[in-house]
Amino acid sequence: MPKVVIDPLTRIEGHLRFEADVAGGKVTDTHSSGQLFRGFERILQGRHPYDAHMFTQRFCGVCPVAHATASIRALDTAYGLSTVDIPENARLIRNLIVAANTIMSHATHFYALWAPDLVNPLYKTVLEEKAGETGAAIYKELAARLTPLAGTSWIRAVQTRKILHKVIAILGGKMPRHMTFVPGGVTVTPTIGDIAKIYSFWLQGKDFVEQQVLGISVEDWLKTETIGDVANYLAMFDDKPLSEVPDIYLLIKFGAKGIAENMYDLPVSLALDTYGGYRGDEPIGFLSYGVYYEGDDWGWLKSGFTDGVTLAKEAFDPNKVTEHIQHSWFEGYSGGRHPYEGMTNPKYAPGTEKYSWLKAPRYDNKPAEVGPLARMINDQDPLVMALATAFGANVYTRTLARLHETVRVFAKMTEWAFALIDNINAGYTKPSDFCNTTPVPKTGDGYGLTEAPRGALGHWIKIRDGKIANYQAVVSTTWNCSPRCANGYRGPAEQAALDTPTPVASNPVQLGSVVRSFDPCTACAVHTIDKKTNKKYELRLL
Repeated sequence: MPKVVIDPLTRIEGHLRFEADVAGGKVTDTHSSGQLFRGFERILQGRHPYDAHMFTQRFCGVCPVAHATASIRALDTAYGLSTVDIPENARLIRNLIVAANTIMSHATHFYALWAPDLVNPLYKTVLEEKAGETGAAIYKELAARLTPLAGTSWIRAVQTRKILHKVIAILGGKMPRHMTFVPGGVTVTPTIGDIAKIYSFWLQGKDFVEQQVLGISVEDWLKTETIGDVANYLAMFDDKPLSEVPDIYLLIKFGAKGIAENMYDLPVSLALDTYGGYRGDEPIGFLSYGVYYEGDDWGWLKSGFTDGVTLAKEAFDPNKVTEHIQHSWFEGYSGGRHPYEGMTNPKYAPGTEKYSWLKAPRYDNKPAEVGPLARMINDQDPLVMALATAFGANVYTRTLARLHETVRVFAKMTEWAFALIDNINAGYTKPSDFCNTTPVPKTGDGYGLTEAPRGALGHWIKIRDGKIANYQAVVSTTWNCSPRCANGYRGPAEQAALDTPTPVASNPVQLGSVVRSFDPCTACAVHTIDKKTNKKYELRLL
């Protein structure tokens, strides 16, 4: 049976190997393998709890904000602080930093990491052979916008990303790896001038979103809630030349077979809705921990677990999170183990049933997709629920959910910024208005749950004698790109890649698009260090 091996999978953070057996031009079996060991949990043992959020930001240059957030929330709870004990100013600042990083990350993923797949020569051939001049025109427009280093949208997205970096730097001291989160709040006390700068950067970003991505205002886009609304949106631009339509129009209309062929009677599309989904013969769900402080609660975007077949939602229970190592290069236990009792004992064993440095997180013993699609489903977002109901979970809906979430978060940033201005104008500027200072406990257990741009992120800490006794981080990509668990169930990316068309084994662009649609960030999941020299090794991929 032919085998396609992508090693390394490019245009992601870190080193991921993905193997696929192919028969009849489609993928029949898969193995997702993280290729480097992450030892940060072991490095943290015996250190001061304050070290945790600074060390864990070094997991990855893409996700430091999310790791700082999860780590600080773990320390908050270990120190006995609930959400309401964090001053409102601190909650707003934490929200703004996380939001800016999410938007920046989503823009990077869509334009620089995932969308270049659409200008692959395979799509050029398909579009031109099946749709002649129409297909050639579609491909030409995609290439003009999305070609790395040269595409008009690609260049503007990178410029916008730099602007959002500045927002985080103002509130976080620097970026990446900002410095202002502490247990109980933040150390930064921004002025009205600082917030005015942030707002000016936000306006520049808004121009890009409205002019390049949407073609309409953020407010009008957020009124798009049904498939009928989507059809009305497309109709606004149907009479315009392709060179004048917004980016998301191209993706919505030509990305899905169900829209291009059924609604427009076009002879061809990119057919992104026909692969990257789930067959239903293995358990799968959509998991979100919830994210962003809102009022006295945690979770403007709500937590939950939604069944991948029925879309029935249940309340999230952190006690149902476990990690399996049956097919991972670790030892110490069998079955699943809750992160509080987690162990990170590496044992490289090639040639056995073990094939990855990623552990296998499970929720209630089920694999779970995490990320924008899972967040929007668990938040019961009307548009994404309509898309998921009509098309299912696949490359198409996963990508649209990421862009839609970007717009939702972008709009919410304005509310948080003006709420912070109101508090400062009202005189809430004392140190205690930004941080509830609390002494380090001798003993304490805590966990911090948040959402990285690419999905659910949790940190668990045990403090004994004022030092870190155990630390476990269960990161987004270990959820999505995990190997099989003790029950034999494939991870989400392994499941989603099944049946992916692979007409040309030497150019498996569809397979790469499926895995990239999860926005893998394996640097968070895997690292390596020479224990003799203490030298960290890093693989850089161009």
